[in-house]
Amino acid sequence: MPLADAAPDDLLARLQAVGDEARAAKQRAANRTARETWGVAPDDLNTLAADLRQAVTVDRRVLLADALWRTEVFDARMLACKVLTQARIRSDHGAWDLLSRWVFHFDCRAIADAGAAAIQRRLMADLARLDAAEDWTRAANVWTRRTALAATVPLARAVHPSAGDLAARERVSGWVAAMADDPRPVIRQAVDGWLRDLARRDPERAAALRGSG
Repeated sequence: MPLADAAPDDLLARLQAVGDEARAAKQRAANRTARETWGVAPDDLNTLAADLRQAVTVDRRVLLADALWRTEVFDARMLACKVLTQARIRSDHGAWDLLSRWVFHFDCRAIADAGAAAIQRRLMADLARLDAAEDWTRAANVWTRRTALAATVPLARAVHPSAGDLAARERVSGWVAAMADDPRPVIRQAVDGWLRDLARRDPERAAALRGSG
């Protein structure tokens, strides 16, 4: 069946067909999760996601991603994030709506990383969405809090930031300062990573933020 006509069950069958139980066991251990995992290789996930982005309309991808996410299967959730990971999406409100709901249910590093990669593109496409991301910094879920920083890394890395980018960078710097005292390793790593990226562009501001933590 052509991918353009694929239903969620077709995609799940494709994932299961390339799964590997030994890899699945390693992924469950690495992610510290009991979530159903089929052990699909990252390259297979990336290839299928790229093919779907090429073959399927945005609206249909949103529907497929929603269905994949609802299965709660690790590999399906990874694919759901990846099919929405694209810099330019015309009329991206459906994708943003899904991602901004999923972020509260990230529960392991791999899914949080895949989700942050997709969210990053949508935030950079519309910096007004930082209003929503700021709420994530106060979430009880540690992966949700982490995503607020992981998805805004392009602001720290910007080589020639616009005035709007600089204002957004400073706003996120405030989040970094607010989370600097969080002792949890996941947050510490996110804070340190964001500041390392900022230090390459604005070492004085990065040093000031480190000094305030």
